[in-house]
Amino acid sequence: MIRFLLRFIGLCLLATAFVLFVYDGTKSIANQHLVYARVGDVWAMVDQGSLNLAQNWLKQKAAWAWDPTMQVFDLPAWGVLGFVAMILVLLGRKKKPLIGYARN
Repeated sequence: MIRFLLRFIGLCLLATAFVLFVYDGTKSIANQHLVYARVGDVWAMVDQGSLNLAQNWLKQKAAWAWDPTMQVFDLPAWGVLGFVAMILVLLGRKKKPLIGYARN
């Protein structure tokens, strides 16, 4: 049941990442330069309060992650969602059967 849930959430996130990728691609073609939706901007559209809480937590607990050169909130949203989706799908995959002997 947990594997199914991980795969389902992963595939939903992968579909969302693909939609954001196409959206960013069409905006980039229309503007004739690279345009992408940042994680912080997309998160702010969904829920501004939780974004503020996450930023404050990062500033207090993981100051190294708040360094301007490593800010996750400035990365493309489709890339971050695609990476998280890949991890969830890999965690939810079925285990390979062992060949040659039975598993006890």
